[in-house]
Amino acid sequence: MSEIEQTQTNLYRLFVLNMALQLFDGVATYQGLRVGFEEANPILLQAFGLIGVLPTLILYKAYACGLLVVLHRITPARLGVPIMQGLAAVYCIFSLGPWLGKFASVAAHL
Repeated sequence: MSEIEQTQTNLYRLFVLNMALQLFDGVATYQGLRVGFEEANPILLQAFGLIGVLPTLILYKAYACGLLVVLHRITPARLGVPIMQGLAAVYCIFSLGPWLGKFASVAAHL
């Protein structure tokens, strides 16, 4: 596989990872709210009050996934790979990690 093909493959894999992280964040937020955790994002909190939790999460996650599609399609792979890596890191630090910790604390009390 050439270096260009490898970079394209890496970009695609990172795109899929970021889409999965968006899905995880939406589902984890919904389930977390159901068991009594609070949302930390003030923008989402405002929208929850206006249109409800589920519609807000669907709209925001659809928007985020749409942006990922655009980023994947129009960004050169050499630039897209570090951008997608950064986005995945941010979601792991600020979503995946915290939600897994919260759900582990709930599971520990069952």
